[in-house]
Amino acid sequence: MKTMTVSNLSFAASGFLGIYHVGAAEAFLRHGDKLLVSLRACAGASAGAMVAAVMVTAPDKLQMTKQFVNELAESVRHRKLGMVVPGPNLMLTLRQLMEVVLPIDAHHLATDRLHVSITNLKSGKNHLVSRFTSRDELIMALLASSYVPVYAGLKPVEFIGEKWIDGGFTDSLPVLPVGRTITVSPFAGIQDVCPLHSGQFNTHLRLANMSMMLSVDNLKRLHQALFPPPPSVMRLLCEEGFRDTVRFLKREAWMS
Repeated sequence: MKTMTVSNLSFAASGFLGIYHVGAAEAFLRHGDKLLVSLRACAGASAGAMVAAVMVTAPDKLQMTKQFVNELAESVRHRKLGMVVPGPNLMLTLRQLMEVVLPIDAHHLATDRLHVSITNLKSGKNHLVSRFTSRDELIMALLASSYVPVYAGLKPVEFIGEKWIDGGFTDSLPVLPVGRTITVSPFAGIQDVCPLHSGQFNTHLRLANMSMMLSVDNLKRLHQALFPPPPSVMRLLCEEGFRDTVRFLKREAWMS
């Protein structure tokens, strides 16, 4: 069995493909005891940050999170004719999720154990936030990490006195400085946990710190991240995240 002094988990920016992360988190919690004993922190951007927050503060609410993501995807698919993007209702709905899922002491549980990638609107620079003075401050950081201009409305998220947008623009897959960061992504690439590449080409693209293969499947998934697929595909994506994580745990001899 492999041993490690420090490990971290990082979940990539993924939009509605965050359902893949939910499946991965289920596998880590169910079969990853040998890894979790050395887990120092979780990190993420956008939907990845939200799944990381659930892992750190409310792992017992993962099934509730899965149900919520599926319901949100369904509502976006059935938005009124002419509404190309979800708009500000998306941010309101995400806030409702966090109000329900995150415990009262979530900010205490998350401080120094959760690293949220956000992008400063004015400077365009990335910040990794890991200290939270209140539950509401934690929620605002997670909302900032998920705000895509225009797609999620026209008003950037205000956090600690400044305006912020999606962390996926500048660091979509944070790697922490201490220990090994195990990376999780719903896009085929070189991440520790990711789908197997099935394309004919082995060309890598690097998008905001995340490597992904240039393939038809990945291009399709980029579209699905913003425009969610039907329930049957969402279910398959969740199952794929679970299977890919199990494969990783077996490869590293951490399966339990």
